[in-house]
Amino acid sequence: MNFFGSLRAAAGSSARICSRDPGPSRLALSCVAGPSKLAYYAAGRAVATRRTFYSSTVADYTPTAAIRLPRWVNARLGNARDQDSDDAQSPTDQSAQSGARLDAPEDGQSAPPASAPPSTPPSSSSSGSSSSGDGSDSSDAPPPPPPPETPPLPQTSISKQSVPESYPQVLALPIARRPLFPGFYKAVVVRNPAVVAAIKEMMRRGQPYLGAFLLKDENADSDIIADINSVHPVGVFAQITSVFTAQGSKEGEEEGLTAVLYPHRRIRITDLVKGGTTASVQPVETAQADASAAEAEGQLPTPPPEREGSPMNLQTSFLENYAVSVVNVENLATQPYNKDDQYIRAFMSEIVSVFKDIAQLNPLFRDQIANFSMNQVASNVFDEPDKLADFAAAVSTGEPNELQDVLESLAVNDRLRKALLVLKKELINAQLQSKLARDVDSKIAKRQREYYLMEQLKGIKKELGMESDGKDKLIEKFKERAAALKMPEAVRKVFDEELNKLQHLEPAASEANVTRNYLEWLTQIPWGQHSPENYSISHAQKVLDEDHYGLKDVKDRILEFLAVGKLRGTVEGKIICLVGPPGVGKTSIGKSIAHALNRQFFRFSVGGLTDVAEIKGHRRTYVGALPGKIIQALKRVGTENPLVLIDEVDKIGRGHNGDPASALLEMLDPEQNTAFLDHYMDVPVDLSRVLFVCTANMLDTIPAPLLDRMEVLEVSGYVSEEKAQIASRYLGPQAKEASGLKDADVELDPAAVDVLIKYYCRESGVRNLKKHIDKIYRKAALKIVQELGEEVFPEPTPAPAPEAAAAADAVKADVEESSETTRTVEKQDAPPETPGAPETSTPHFDAKEDSERVVTTVERKPMKVPESVHVKITPENLKDYVGPPIYQKDRLYVHPPPAGVSTGLGYLGNGSGAVMPIEALSTPGKGNLQLTGKLGEVIRESAQIALSWVKSHAYELGITKTPDEQFITDRDIHVHMPEGSIGKEGPSAGTAILSAFVSLFTKTKISPDIAMTGEISLVGMVLPVGGLKEKILAAHRAGIKTIIAPAGNRQDIEANVPESVKTGIRFVYVEDVKEVLHEVFRGEPIAERWKDTLSL
Repeated sequence: MNFFGSLRAAAGSSARICSRDPGPSRLALSCVAGPSKLAYYAAGRAVATRRTFYSSTVADYTPTAAIRLPRWVNARLGNARDQDSDDAQSPTDQSAQSGARLDAPEDGQSAPPASAPPSTPPSSSSSGSSSSGDGSDSSDAPPPPPPPETPPLPQTSISKQSVPESYPQVLALPIARRPLFPGFYKAVVVRNPAVVAAIKEMMRRGQPYLGAFLLKDENADSDIIADINSVHPVGVFAQITSVFTAQGSKEGEEEGLTAVLYPHRRIRITDLVKGGTTASVQPVETAQADASAAEAEGQLPTPPPEREGSPMNLQTSFLENYAVSVVNVENLATQPYNKDDQYIRAFMSEIVSVFKDIAQLNPLFRDQIANFSMNQVASNVFDEPDKLADFAAAVSTGEPNELQDVLESLAVNDRLRKALLVLKKELINAQLQSKLARDVDSKIAKRQREYYLMEQLKGIKKELGMESDGKDKLIEKFKERAAALKMPEAVRKVFDEELNKLQHLEPAASEANVTRNYLEWLTQIPWGQHSPENYSISHAQKVLDEDHYGLKDVKDRILEFLAVGKLRGTVEGKIICLVGPPGVGKTSIGKSIAHALNRQFFRFSVGGLTDVAEIKGHRRTYVGALPGKIIQALKRVGTENPLVLIDEVDKIGRGHNGDPASALLEMLDPEQNTAFLDHYMDVPVDLSRVLFVCTANMLDTIPAPLLDRMEVLEVSGYVSEEKAQIASRYLGPQAKEASGLKDADVELDPAAVDVLIKYYCRESGVRNLKKHIDKIYRKAALKIVQELGEEVFPEPTPAPAPEAAAAADAVKADVEESSETTRTVEKQDAPPETPGAPETSTPHFDAKEDSERVVTTVERKPMKVPESVHVKITPENLKDYVGPPIYQKDRLYVHPPPAGVSTGLGYLGNGSGAVMPIEALSTPGKGNLQLTGKLGEVIRESAQIALSWVKSHAYELGITKTPDEQFITDRDIHVHMPEGSIGKEGPSAGTAILSAFVSLFTKTKISPDIAMTGEISLVGMVLPVGGLKEKILAAHRAGIKTIIAPAGNRQDIEANVPESVKTGIRFVYVEDVKEVLHEVFRGEPIAERWKDTLSL
């Protein structure tokens, strides 16, 4: 084959290097073929330098006379060895003096070739009967003269001792993990002391032959065969070419033996003569001593006692003394075959082809194949198909069972087929390894090429002055930023230290990234940069009136704030807190203040915030650390004097990460925020020039220390007139434009707005009113489109890509002509529901045409409503747009109610007031008081106080005839407040409940035009309450003519309630409940009696 010929030629030089003696009898290369070559070399390196890789020295062993006795295994040399028996003493003495070498040649004698099958026991060269064909014709040095006691055997340079053809009984050595194949060396390690001693004895006797069999258990590792079923029956007959003694951990202690085996042929176990677990007849030391004594006398050692079981041959009888395994074997011959058989030739051709493929992928395979090809005597590999199959299995790394199948195959074609299968798997593995290696190499090469080119590009740009180094450019950028800022001295020192650190760090270091981010933040805080402020009162008044209607108190306080700033030149140290119900415009007021002052605006909400790090920032040691919100605000606005609006300050949470409300104390305290310390920045930041505006719905949930640092401005709800003005000035035009009806003739009648405010939107704020106005205009837009139809408002057809591109160019001139404006994406719709019946099933669309959806970048143009369309929303058709009214009537009793009913004024949770009737009823019972209507604890206590006062003043009120008379001892009192689903709480219903009790017990009716509010004490005093503006607004809406209020609320009512609301209402301010009763029952007969008994 040309393939093997080329490999043989390529390996010629290495063959000459490996061979010590290229004599005429050298038949093969002195190198190890097969996968055991590396292990063989490693074992050889473990030996002292004075030894060769195929030899070993074993001290204290002397050859015995038995070595020179006739060998039945080699009949040709029997006569010569009989002649040596008389002269055994002299070589023995010589060997004893110099130390026995197991297989090393004499001085000046060449080593036996390692590649050629050794046919002579290696230890025979140390005796006088040894004759080596290689040594007699060596060209390196003349052979030494033979000992005079032992005349050399008559041999020629081409004659050699042969391996015994029949060896029926051998020492059995189990092999782990992979079997041995004939013709290929294998180094094995023997650790069992008995087996080690037996092998040394075999080498000393000149019988270095054993049987090697593969263990069935891959995980087992043993040197003896206890059970014949633990190994595969087919193995190899191997010769021990050399042994190496391995030293243990302690000095002088032997750990084991490394033996290099050369398999000659296949054998099969027929019988286990002696198991490894069989006890020895006598200790090994005793047996060796006896044998040495016998040899000294020139006699054979005493045969061992008889053993049960199969008898052992005379040549292996010495193994009785060792706990080793001995088996009877038979040779296995390869079945006859025809070299010219087409299947065999095809198999061999394919194996050679696979060899060629693997050799191209794996250099180690190439060396092994070259060694094999040079070991073959025949010039054509097709003459040795059985050896080719063994070689294919020997060099592969297949499974042990697969390799054992190749070993057990006696038919050449079957052996070739199995070897080819193993070799194919090896090729697939080599191809995969090669592919992985190529992928890795390509990636590495690509990265190396990119790195090399980038470095070259950097060098070229640096030489041309086009670009400096990345780190230098970054440092230069930081220096330019810092030069434009007025950093404080402490901050400048930290900046210089961090910049110096960055200069000495590699860009790829993690610390460099942290330092760079820190310098980014440090140089983006606007140190010393502020926006010029506008303290013009007229400008601020104009801005506030444009953005908000009403809110006179809030606007006046803001103008005062600006006036002080105008005189002082600064507004430092002011933290404003706007408190009011939802929808009254607290956030928009903050925006108006920023607009009026010409300040940057930043808003963030702290509602539900539970992490202190959101306020104070994270430590730089954490991954992804960021500064707090206020530092982010300064970076965003770019000035150090913005207006920061903190929303929902009354809803701050508290979690395991700390209390954010406490963290706000440092930020909002004018005495501390001049040196606010953020955890991330770790340098003091001056926040004194920042104007903080906070918003809240109530003050109860704001921590007292935080509330103490803020100036509270209450933003109360709007009255009906204010809501109407807000709707006409702001909400209506905004909703009309948002609905696409900006230029259309769609009018919302002011009367409809009044109805909307009274019967749909009674809240203090205007957020719900805005929702209803938006709904009105949306409904109007829907009616216009439905009535005019698709003819007036046609749906534009999708334009082709070129037309769409042209349209896009018309809308946006900087879009390139070649840009794509339309494309398709995969359609993503909600999955259809499973139909309940065939008639309700969704229509089926073709999957091909419904699988994609066209997307475009062209914006759709709005459509113009025709001028002929006129829409007007009036109170009559308002129901068609917003549905039926939510509030049916303002008060429950239009006509005079029965005795026991009074009218109170309440404040609802949504920020609006309400007229609340209170009903009292007497039933037979035991004097109990029952309260219903979802009343809270405070209002229940007010009812108890009112009833107790009435009981204590029953005689003065005319309820009893004598002061000592008891009443309602047999009656139960039931108090109810209608609209039971609405929770009611607070003390302001005390006067109304007391009036209802007096009306019930005196059987006197109360006018429904009288409403009252106020808390009562147990002795009858009337205390002030809150929410008067909303309550009076509700009374005004309900048509109440007289309101009885605490005298303590007189100033509040006169100052804060608009005159438009107070018009038509008579206010009566009282300090005692007697005044309340005289006013409520004025003109009634019972009131005439009270002039004497219940005087004021």
